[in-house]
Amino acid sequence: MITMNVAVKDVMTTPVVAVKQGASFKELAALLRKYRVSAFPVLDDDQKVIGVVSEADLLAKEALNVDRDGAITALVHHKELKKARGVTAGDLMTSNVVTAKPDDTVEQAARLMYHLQVKRLPVVDAGGHLVGIVTRTDLLTVFDRPDREIRAEIVDDVIMHEFLIDPALFTVTVADGVVTIQGTPETADLGGNLMNRIRHVSGVVAVRDELRWPPPERSIAGLYF
Repeated sequence: MITMNVAVKDVMTTPVVAVKQGASFKELAALLRKYRVSAFPVLDDDQKVIGVVSEADLLAKEALNVDRDGAITALVHHKELKKARGVTAGDLMTSNVVTAKPDDTVEQAARLMYHLQVKRLPVVDAGGHLVGIVTRTDLLTVFDRPDREIRAEIVDDVIMHEFLIDPALFTVTVADGVVTIQGTPETADLGGNLMNRIRHVSGVVAVRDELRWPPPERSIAGLYF
């Protein structure tokens, strides 16, 4: 059976500590200390995610209130000042929340986090209800995969079953997640597709290409392309 990419549901944290939009500043501070987390999803009365409130939001309130008439406050955007005056999760939260779906791949979630510069993604079902949360640390757990499992997937699932190639034509070694592959692919296109597929195997840190590449294929007219 061919192994598919690891999904968000395989690495997310559940159950999730979440808060209602009416939770007070003091409640939020106490929960952050109690559960040793850095943020909470904020839910409406239908248990749908409407925002995220983080320790940074609480810290901003404290800092800006202390410096109400100071130089720091003068430089802060009006939106942040308004948030600092808030007293509930609904006031303090970031409402433009980015979420993930349980069946999204870890790669998709990582791309979202990287490009949007967020540290966590609430995971929601088709109805928008909270089912988990995934952090940067959760996504990195895929790199804990043993080298022997990575090699087995590449040789058995990718080379033999997906590409229908005799694995004996290639030598595959894996050390600390770094894959080294040697051999001669039948065509340059096949070699390129194989290398790209191996890079997407869960747990692969990098791929060292030691293939003996064939020349580009000839077209029907006998010209190289």
